[in-house]
Amino acid sequence: MAAAVALGLGAAWLAPGPAQAQAAKPLKKVTIALGGVTVLNVTYPWLMMPVALDYWKSEGYDVQVIAAPGSVQAVQQLATGNVDFAQVSSNVAIQANVTNNIPARVVMNNSVIDWAIAVPSEGSIQRVADLKGQRIGIVSLASGGLPLLRSLLKANGLDPDKDVNIIPTGAGAPALEALRSGRVQGLMFWNAAIAGFENAGAKLRLLRSPDWARMPDFSLATLQRTIDRDLAMVEAIARGAAKASLYAVTNPACVRQLHWARFPETKPTGGDEATLARWDEHLLATQVSSMKAAFEMNGGKLWGRATPEAFGRMQDFMLDAGLIERKLAPATFVVGSEGFFERVNGFDAQAVVRQAQACAKS
Repeated sequence: MAAAVALGLGAAWLAPGPAQAQAAKPLKKVTIALGGVTVLNVTYPWLMMPVALDYWKSEGYDVQVIAAPGSVQAVQQLATGNVDFAQVSSNVAIQANVTNNIPARVVMNNSVIDWAIAVPSEGSIQRVADLKGQRIGIVSLASGGLPLLRSLLKANGLDPDKDVNIIPTGAGAPALEALRSGRVQGLMFWNAAIAGFENAGAKLRLLRSPDWARMPDFSLATLQRTIDRDLAMVEAIARGAAKASLYAVTNPACVRQLHWARFPETKPTGGDEATLARWDEHLLATQVSSMKAAFEMNGGKLWGRATPEAFGRMQDFMLDAGLIERKLAPATFVVGSEGFFERVNGFDAQAVVRQAQACAKS
């Protein structure tokens, strides 16, 4: 109980002064679709912590984060106007523009590509070529990881349509059970999901391309018309996520505590309190590592910064892999408002660090 009280006070103290000024005004509703998930767990701190810490509320917004089965479905929700933002894999954001003429613009790059094919560490599959004739599971056939998987197979001499069978397994326990039961011989998932499999006792070998770490992955996108209509709102949403990113890398353990307090339904089950905490902190550590890698890849100064150069590398990769048939100017994929990321990061970073550190002392 004391911990819960301390966390509650922390969240109230972390909310900046403008929250009170906004209290008399109705909050503007904003919806974000998070692609490729079923449970909004601790591995998405840039989206969940702004809710827990009232970062978005202090800017005047009532933000709802909803789960979408895959990145493609999240973009579909964005294109039809059902949501204001979509958290998606970078290749899906690029394909939306190149293939479907959907003017999706990345307003925040959150991670690098950290996907891998996970296979049993004691099994016979040592390299990608060993997957010939095998079944590979993936969260959804609409997942942004599917093009990566297909390209990895092609690069290793396999025909993804003939040499392997790719099947949807869902995420979490159903996916791991598919591997353990032999229904699939490998699982194509992102690092945080793989950490979840490890939490459940799986001993895994990871197969991936070394080039992926130089390319952006999970990114927050919106439509160009949304940027044109309400740039201040787009900046506010990205700013809250940027603050939460800094908070998360400063004190991951507190993120886990705050997340459990604010979203108790997402707390894992199946172990004692210490074990559950260790599991979620392992999940979060893998995500924080990828967040830091994206931060450094994009210049190491501005949280969430997305660059045409990085998305250009991703587009080149996709073209070489046959995932797209043409290229657009890389700047097409990134918000074009001059000074956007500087304004997004125009908060007191030291104050956020102090807030995160104070949580550790509470």
